[in-house]
Amino acid sequence: MAKRFVIGIDYGTDSVRSVVVDTTNGKIIGTSVFEYPRWKKGLFCDPSINQFRQHPLDYIEGLEQSVKGALAGLSPEVVNNIVGITVDTTGSTPVAVDKEGTPLSMKHGYENNPDAMFVLWKDHTAVKEAAEINNLARTWGGIDFTKFEGGIYSSEWFWAKILHVLRHCDEVRKNTWSWVEHCDWIPGLLTGKTNPLELKRSRCAAGHKAMWHSDFNGLPDEQFLSKLDTLLTDLRERLFSNTYTCDTEVGRLSPEWAKRLGLSIDVKVGAGTFDAHTGAVGGEIKPYHLVKVMGTSTCDMIVAPMTEVGDKLVSGICGQVDGSIIPGMLGLEAGQSAFGDIYAWFGKLLLWPVTNIISKMSWLDEKTKNKIKEETTDKIIAELSRQAESLTFEETSVIALDWMNGRRTPDANQALKGAITGLSLGSDAPRIFKALVEATAFGSKMINERFISEGIRIDGVIAIGGVAKKNPFVMQIVADVLNMPIKVAASEQTCALGSAMAASVVAGVYKDIPSAQKAMGGGFEKEYRPDPARAKKYETLFRKYKSLGLVIEKGEHY
Repeated sequence: MAKRFVIGIDYGTDSVRSVVVDTTNGKIIGTSVFEYPRWKKGLFCDPSINQFRQHPLDYIEGLEQSVKGALAGLSPEVVNNIVGITVDTTGSTPVAVDKEGTPLSMKHGYENNPDAMFVLWKDHTAVKEAAEINNLARTWGGIDFTKFEGGIYSSEWFWAKILHVLRHCDEVRKNTWSWVEHCDWIPGLLTGKTNPLELKRSRCAAGHKAMWHSDFNGLPDEQFLSKLDTLLTDLRERLFSNTYTCDTEVGRLSPEWAKRLGLSIDVKVGAGTFDAHTGAVGGEIKPYHLVKVMGTSTCDMIVAPMTEVGDKLVSGICGQVDGSIIPGMLGLEAGQSAFGDIYAWFGKLLLWPVTNIISKMSWLDEKTKNKIKEETTDKIIAELSRQAESLTFEETSVIALDWMNGRRTPDANQALKGAITGLSLGSDAPRIFKALVEATAFGSKMINERFISEGIRIDGVIAIGGVAKKNPFVMQIVADVLNMPIKVAASEQTCALGSAMAASVVAGVYKDIPSAQKAMGGGFEKEYRPDPARAKKYETLFRKYKSLGLVIEKGEHY
């Protein structure tokens, strides 16, 4: 039998990556990345109000260009034996659509309307709506529809974003027929089946972000939604009832997309899923091993057999869903709203004089100005890490709080703000940077403690993502703070590889995800082991971190 190949497509925050993978060994034989041009220009976003929107044309152009780029140079023997495609995306990233499933921003008159675009996962414009959902869920006298979402609904999720947009823009509200997650829309586009009532919706997206559960016969009931706001009346019947796990085929490539990509119409397309979840798959997650996707934010995931977890509810996380991450198991998700983003923020803060003073120095030529900015930007985090690593451990050092983008887990609250305390005239940039890194590590420990206190054990930790691969200083601190070894997955494209694994199951190459992981997994490249002495000292700083958090959170109520 000829070798069979699959394509994994990974939509991240800044770009989309496609990989062509050999199903016999998981080797990536073709890869291509496409950066979203409109997003890169900052279009349709307003960071001052936490508004982050993306245009569907960025996604469509990225789909075609990244897949064609990954296929470039491959032999006809490979291209003709591609049997499956699976797509992962960020989430919750929903968009308003018409009856055909076309995003409003692709229709005349809405091309530049941010409310007609995909509402990116990190958009926090719906804080008020999330608070209303949480209040109603506890007080209306019926089912608490947030109970499988950790008991607290977030502004980063489906219903809060929908309600905010409907309230905010009359034109979008009048012309919206339904709403679709990014991870559902792309497979629909590939198969030519974008009708909102016919789309096979992702179990991961629906269960973790939209309060879907089989106990509820699907989404929250009409009475609850109408009581929340009459703008939601009758929307439930224009959404979905059933959901599908990532091992499910949603259709074959449409003739249009087969031609655009240069592939066969026999290629099977799998149900969409989230990037973090396929990252966990690609990182070879197994029961009770926590996978940390460590990038701009984090996503922390555990899977456990349904027979062992039973009816246990874990409070304050981002959902527990039967069949998410690995079909047949319970997928539990948590995470931090900002991780690498905090380091990037601090670097940008320090670059202020480069951007605003040096760039205006008339006695410097433009080439020199650009070179200074480019080289400083490229090196600032690495140099901060190097100098921070050389600092001796100080128990009375600066303490920071990692809530610069709100708090996702435990107990979501996107209205919270970060803090830095314990500053003195000797608090230089490396010391503050070290405190920020420690804060992100303490945030990770809070997540671990919540799982354990709720009866979900953690037998090991696996790290994937840009921070895990690029910054040993950060990784060692996280290992010391958690007081647990951390294995780093070897693959450079773990999310895309996980999607490829799912595609191999969809195409019938392997019977299930664990079988695909065993055959296609890349193993681990490094292990960070905690230093006992530093781990003990970090226990003291961790207590101070928690005390600071209580003070800041209490202050939010005044």
